[in-house]
Order: sequence, then C-alpha cells, then structure tokens
Amino acid sequence: MAAGTVVSRFSGFIRSTLLAAALGISLHADIFTVANTVPNMLYILLAGGVFNAVLVPQLVRAMKSDPDGGAAYVNRVMTLAACFLGVVTVALVVAAPLVMQVLVPSYNAPHLAEQRQSAIDFARFCLPQVFFYGMFVLVGQVLNARDRFGPMMWAPIANNIISVAVLVAYLIAFGPATPAEQHGAFTSGQEALLGIGSTVGIAAQLLILVPYLRAAGVHVRPRFDWRGVGLGRTLHLAIWTVLFVVVNQIAYVVVVRLASGGTAAAADGTGITIYSNVMLVTMVPHSIITVSLATAILPRLSASAAADDLAGLARTLGSTLRTALTVVVPFAALLPSIALPLAQVVWGHGATAPYVHRFESSMVLFGFAVIAFTVHYLVLRGFYALERNKVAFFVQCAIAATNIGLAVLFVSRVDPWDTSPMLVLAYGGAYTVGACLSSVVLLRTLRRGGMPRGAVWHRRWFLVRLSAASVVVFVVARFLDIVVTDTIVELVGPHPPWLWAALEVVVVSAGAGALLLAVSRPLGLDEVTSVADTVARRLKRR
Repeated sequence: MAAGTVVSRFSGFIRSTLLAAALGISLHADIFTVANTVPNMLYILLAGGVFNAVLVPQLVRAMKSDPDGGAAYVNRVMTLAACFLGVVTVALVVAAPLVMQVLVPSYNAPHLAEQRQSAIDFARFCLPQVFFYGMFVLVGQVLNARDRFGPMMWAPIANNIISVAVLVAYLIAFGPATPAEQHGAFTSGQEALLGIGSTVGIAAQLLILVPYLRAAGVHVRPRFDWRGVGLGRTLHLAIWTVLFVVVNQIAYVVVVRLASGGTAAAADGTGITIYSNVMLVTMVPHSIITVSLATAILPRLSASAAADDLAGLARTLGSTLRTALTVVVPFAALLPSIALPLAQVVWGHGATAPYVHRFESSMVLFGFAVIAFTVHYLVLRGFYALERNKVAFFVQCAIAATNIGLAVLFVSRVDPWDTSPMLVLAYGGAYTVGACLSSVVLLRTLRRGGMPRGAVWHRRWFLVRLSAASVVVFVVARFLDIVVTDTIVELVGPHPPWLWAALEVVVVSAGAGALLLAVSRPLGLDEVTSVADTVARRLKRR
C-alpha cells in the first residue's frame, strides 16, 4: 500500500507542478482549484463518511456472520450507493451556480463577473466526479474488507497520468498564463479541456478497480430489496458519521470562502491553490504511512472490538500510533530547513516561478499541523471499530468550531498575503484540540471496558525519546541547510536553478535522515529502525 501511495503521490506532484506552471497561484488558478475541489468535498459531505468509516466494520461482520459471506449485503449496498450518487450528481450539475455562490461569494463583485462564470462552467464539467469518487471509495472498501489493500492505493496513478497528459496538452495549446492572465477568467476551450480531462481521470481510477473485484471473488449484481436485511443498522450508525462529516465540511467551506477572498482582494494574495498544494506535499508521510496503516488495521480493530478484546485493540492502535509518529514528527522537524528549496523544486516553474517564496511559511506550519492530525486520524479508527460514532461526532464539533473561530480571527487581522498561512495555523490549532480530546475520551472508554493501564503506548518514555531524536533532526538539518545554501550561492549566484534546489533538498534530507537512524538505536526507538529494516528487506528482495 505504501509503495502504491509513493508512486501515486509522485505522479501527483508532477500534476501539481504542471498545474502551477500553467495557471500560476493567483485568482486564475484558484478558479479551477475551487471548482475541481468541490466534487470531492461534496462527495465526502454526502456519502464519504458512511463509505469510509461505517461500511468496513459492517462488511467484516457480514463476511463472518452471513451464510453467503456477505455477497448479498455487498450487492445491496452497491446498488443503493449507485442510485443515490447518480441522482445527487445530476442535481448538483443543475445547481452548479448555487454551489459556487456558496463557496466563492467573493467572486460576486462586478469586476469579477467573468471569473465567476468561469468557476460555474468548471463546476458543471467537474461535478460528475461526485459519482465516480463515491463508487471508487465503495469498491475500494469492499476490496479492503477482503484484505486486498493494494489496488485502491495504486488506482489514483491512472488519474494522475491522465491529468498530466491534459496539462501537457494545455501548455502546448495555450502556454503558461501571463501575469495579466493570472488574475483573469478562462476561455471556453480552456474550461472544456481542463474540466472534462479532470473528470475523465476520476472515472479511470474507478474503472481500474473493477477487475480486482472479480479477482477477489466479488460478482456485483443489482439488488433492490433493501428493506429488512440489515441496512437499517448501517444507516443508524451512519447518522452520526454523516453529522460528523457535515460539521467537518462546514469548516472546510469557511476555509474555501476565506481563501478565495485572499486572491480576489489583492494581486499578491495567497489562497486555496497555495493552501491545497502545500497540504498535498506535507501530507505525504501521513498518506504513505498513516493511511496505509489505518487501512490495514481497521478490519483488525473491528475484529478485536467484536470479540470484546479491548486490550488487543489498544495494543494494535498504540503500535500504529507509534509507527506513524516516528515518521511525521521528524518530518515536521525537517521541513523548516527544506521548505523553500522543496517549493522551488515542485512549483518553481512556468507562471509560478517568480512567486515560489509564497509557499514557504504555509508549508512549515502545515508540517506541525500534520502531527496533531495524524494522532486524531488514528484515534478515530478506534472509535469506528467500537461503533462509537456519536462520540467522534462531538469531538469533531469541537475541531470544526475551533478551526472556524481561529480562521476567521486570524485572517481578519492580516493582509491578503498571509491568508494561506493563517488558515494553516487555524487548521493546526483545531486538530491539536481534536487530538487531545479524542485521545483522552478513547482512553477513558477503553479503561471503563477493562483495558489494562498503559496498553496503548506500552513503551515508556516513547514521546520523550522521539522528541529528542526530532531535535537532533532539526539541528542537523538547519546546519546542513546553511552550509549547502552558502556553497550553492558561491558556485552559481543568489538565484540558482531548481536543480540546485533539488540537490539541497536531497543533501539536507539525507543527512538528517541518517542522523535520525543513528540516534534511534541508542534511544531505543525500535519503530524507526523497524520501518527502515522493512524497507531494506523489501529492496533487497527485489
């Protein structure tokens, strides 16, 4: 799974690089970014919580308890989901102007009429993605419940390949956006190429999963007998998950509205394009390690919960938390030293090349926010396995309220230039609150159920030892950054090409990583060495 995610993220970086080179990072780029983000956001709002958090435990139970191994249950869920998503998608395409009115009210200014129309046109091309997102996740979760984790991680590569091809065609046909175009609307030809190409990519990643369903022994047949077959329990559990997602997406809508105001208000403003692109990079360790681990352990957590083995659930969750943190915490310590050269490598091309420094502060802040997000993300898997979705909802209410409050407060006190960094700071503050709340509540729940004290973390002083190792990473990375930067300036001048920035990222990251491995053994951080040993064994085997 991690290997698939690495390749998928790498191809995603190429897409992000080409998109920034073609459209820039100002209002012009935000128009497309918002419209192309809306389908995923609406899918999550309408069905994502049910598919991701509720169906896996239910599928595991159906596979164990149903005489047919859950085949009928899968068919009914697939049929119901396809009908629901189809109706919703058609309705959303019709309501595209209203959708964009809610998300980007800053485009209603008279002088932005053409930009607003471009956003609506893009939304009509992109909103059919809601159906394909939903079915992709549902098919992927069915495969996960049968321990086929790899296909769902590799399938997005097809979407990225198609997106890259579309962007190359766009650059050939239209070229990079000029400084004047970076604040204007799109032509109808540009809208059709980018919008239709984006939707075709999402459809492709769904179609790639279909053969794997058959290989896993799943033969989908439409079934409309939805009453009296156990779906009521699933929908009952889904109520709290849907409310959870609604609260989360309300906060995200506020973020999008505030971010769109940053680029609409000033030519040098930062907005949703920078915010989302920085998240793409800083979430890499989370996506490679945490998401892969969470996907793998959710069926195991559900089985422990079903067997009332709370100690086993706690040990699995604790081990996963420690492994994930040994990756994301040192990465956050490394980011302040490599943020600017990394931004130059990924986005310092074409229309964005003169403005790459706008990414730096957002990237550094997001690195630390990901630590809190990772803890909260994994702890939620414990709630889902225990079917305590109601508790997860109330924790998410606190996160959303904190995110909204901090975002509005911070953005109102800064210039448009700092819109994106302030939104990242609000995100980090919100998930710090969420990580603390969810951890405390889950520990109390498990202890009331008879879990032995210390079963989650198990290894004493783990956080202290990890913090010490991360301080070493930070100090070494800063030292190497200063040395490498001075050397490059002496060799090629104050504005080196992006290849020199890539060399700086490699040298600083390799040096800090080597020191992390060196201090991990004396500090007893077996989680770090076990991850390294696993990778080494796989590479040696290949």
